[in-house]
Amino acid sequence: MSLSTAPAPTANPSVDELVRSHLPLVGHLVREMLSRLPSHVSREDLVSAGMAALAGAAQNFDADRGIPFGGFATTRIRGALLDELRGLDWASRSVRSRARRLENAQQQLTATLGRTPTPAELAEAMGVAIDEIKAVDEDVQRAVVLSLQGFAAGTAEDLVPERTAGPEDMLVHREKVGYLHTAIAVLPDRLRRVVEAYFFQELPMADIASELGVTESRVSQLRAEALILLRDGLNAHLDPDLVTEPDRPGGCVARRREAYYAQISANGDLRSRLSFTDHHGLPLTRTA
Repeated sequence: MSLSTAPAPTANPSVDELVRSHLPLVGHLVREMLSRLPSHVSREDLVSAGMAALAGAAQNFDADRGIPFGGFATTRIRGALLDELRGLDWASRSVRSRARRLENAQQQLTATLGRTPTPAELAEAMGVAIDEIKAVDEDVQRAVVLSLQGFAAGTAEDLVPERTAGPEDMLVHREKVGYLHTAIAVLPDRLRRVVEAYFFQELPMADIASELGVTESRVSQLRAEALILLRDGLNAHLDPDLVTEPDRPGGCVARRREAYYAQISANGDLRSRLSFTDHHGLPLTRTA
């Protein structure tokens, strides 16, 4: 009588083996995400979150299900990175709501005073402390940084490269990034310097104020003016219905704004706007 021997089951790889062999995956996913995030985001925090997710994926992986570990771990790691970004809470609903209140108050005071209001005047009009005005402003700036990197402020999911974006969507996205760079380049000199120094060079407000020979409060006002002008300049070409209506149509301010919008259009075409990003929509290093 012959005895049949059943095939031995294939042993699952050990947790340590899975983690060690897929360490580069964490680095790849973190680099992919960091390429679309502002420079102040901590690489170490993202790597730590990704490593923890990789370890958890290895512990819960079952090779008998026939699912490749790479795909299984990628989903877990991406989710952990998103959770880490959500924890930063750049543009939560509460921040956006407070930002809208602040912007409305600023516009009303600007119309009343004929100039940009000071933080103290804004605080008094809104019935809050000056420190709260500053806190809202800083929260808003964190969200604005994302826009200045070429991406609209939104939820953490908005920061992850969209794998299913079609060619037309990518082309529109790249054109928007190009419009942003052009809009910054043609800002009035002082406003452009504030934007470049604050957002791109990440200089302290005190250093910028010293360079321009003004107070930190004035730098804050210039920054606010620049962001409003940038927003309306972009909307003039991308979504005209969102452009802020001037208080005095045909006045000097309105004419200067129209001239600025025209400069954005005149200083670039589709080819030049696309030159700021590669075909994946990632920033390119431009040489003079």
